[in-house]
Amino acid sequence: MAQRAENPWKIFEETQPIRLYAKNQTVYSQEETAVQFYYLRRGSVKITLSSPDGGEHTLRLVAPGELFGEASFFDGKMRVSSARTLEKSEIISINRPALLQCIALRPQLAMDLMHSLAGTIRLLSAQVDALAFLRADERVERLLHGLADEEGMVRLTHEEIAGLAGLSRVTVTRVLSRLAAQGRIERGYGGLRLLREQSASKEPT
Repeated sequence: MAQRAENPWKIFEETQPIRLYAKNQTVYSQEETAVQFYYLRRGSVKITLSSPDGGEHTLRLVAPGELFGEASFFDGKMRVSSARTLEKSEIISINRPALLQCIALRPQLAMDLMHSLAGTIRLLSAQVDALAFLRADERVERLLHGLADEEGMVRLTHEEIAGLAGLSRVTVTRVLSRLAAQGRIERGYGGLRLLREQSASKEPT
């Protein structure tokens, strides 16, 4: 039986305080100076980009065990996105002195952070490609494949899928209805499930 991979961010839990956030609480705001990045221990966080006219685009949904806000922290510039909790969450913030302390204790952490940043860049690049070249139904299907767990479940609302795909909620609902009619997804309470053929076609990362 294969051993479970070690959590590379466990050192943050061991050395830094945990802060509790209420549902819908802002973690950081667009255009503020980034002096720390974050590790989500429990809960969920939405990363969004706001336009001058008040529009909002969802860039990413952060799951427990993931980092967020690290890109602006490392380049030392203003944040280009905002982060808000979707439920009660436990979050650890890491500033520069804390990060240097953690790297001194665990040097491999520096390489783990580079790997994490590369993954973030790949995710954003894929989103740009999808917005530029894919039809609405193709965007939704690619997104579902990327978000599905091992059982093929995607636990998001239509509105959340729309935000991630850069589409209207009406368009997403229409696409999902067509996929359900074709027997490619199964809709239920709290999300949807890709049926066996769709789930098996999920691309490796």
